[in-house]
Amino acid sequence: MLRYPVQMETLKAALPNIEIILSLLLIIGIVLQNRGASLGGAFGGDNFSSTFYKRRGAESFLFRATIVVAILFVVSAIAGFLI
Repeated sequence: MLRYPVQMETLKAALPNIEIILSLLLIIGIVLQNRGASLGGAFGGDNFSSTFYKRRGAESFLFRATIVVAILFVVSAIAGFLI
């Protein structure tokens, strides 16, 4: 019966480090996706914004990995709030 509080304390101590690592991975994933964007593209002046564009290969993997990291970050933030 004593094991459960010890596990919660370990999780509570490790959660800030997990959130820092996930936030850094999220920042890196977002910055790597923005490699070819210019200021005009941010405001809709890009020629590719109006045409169909499909992610392929590493770009698709990076996009999906960024989504997974974002979901894990949100879950860890909620867990930190609840614990």
